[in-house]
Amino acid sequence: MCLILDARITDDVKDALFMANPVKISATIIAFNEERKIEACIKSLLGVADEIIVVDSCSTDKTEAICRQYPVKFVVHAFEGYVAQKNYAMRLASNDYILSLDSDERLSAVLRESILEVKKAWGTVDGYSIHRFNFYCGKWIRFSGWYERKVRLWDRRKSQWGGTDPHDFVCMPRSKVKLLKGDLLHYSYLTVDEHLKQNYKFAEIAARAKYKKGERANFVINVIFSPLFRFVRSYFFQLGFLDGYYGFVFCSVSASLTFFKYLRLYEYNRKGLPELQDSVPAGATAS
Repeated sequence: MCLILDARITDDVKDALFMANPVKISATIIAFNEERKIEACIKSLLGVADEIIVVDSCSTDKTEAICRQYPVKFVVHAFEGYVAQKNYAMRLASNDYILSLDSDERLSAVLRESILEVKKAWGTVDGYSIHRFNFYCGKWIRFSGWYERKVRLWDRRKSQWGGTDPHDFVCMPRSKVKLLKGDLLHYSYLTVDEHLKQNYKFAEIAARAKYKKGERANFVINVIFSPLFRFVRSYFFQLGFLDGYYGFVFCSVSASLTFFKYLRLYEYNRKGLPELQDSVPAGATAS
């Protein structure tokens, strides 16, 4: 009995020490030609992050000029892929606690308060996940499988970015993660045409990454059925039809990404990998 009590006391003391430990947070952003959106992203971090780092992939618009107006560490670094670029930004941070945003994201008021509370008392977890609420073509998408929970605040000593470009994520066991209150507001695509153009680029990035990893596409399973399954899952099972017209559009375009990704991979398997003609922007995010 005494041993059990001693163990409980030890755990309580340990939790108290963690809870009483305030932390400093470094916010990281990767960007490429994001003059329309990056200012709102930076403003949402002011007063929350102790350091803001923007890693820019040689933007040709006013992205740098906008960033220079704020207390931001601005670094130009050639784009190496989404996972590599975000890990590079993470390594530049002065603090071990990382808050990662994309240029088209911003903190909601409730999320800001949640993060400020975490700064006062980090707790015993390794990271915090956040629901991402997506604004698509002038409409908030509440269903369609797009109200996502993502780890965006974590201790870099515990994990880093992983995944296959362009779909990146922080590799961390769910048992080590706690959900924060509030939403990460994602202002994704302003128009359907913008989404379609980005889909073309993401399909190529994903197909090339899979090819380099030695993956092969099955024409029937991947090219024909995977896109159909993607649409049925997001539009019917994940209630995309409740998002109205743009729910249908989003689910359809997302299914087309799956189609073009595997079609490209199938072609690469047959003919080999062609040379990459154009550079790929690094500011936008995959759906």
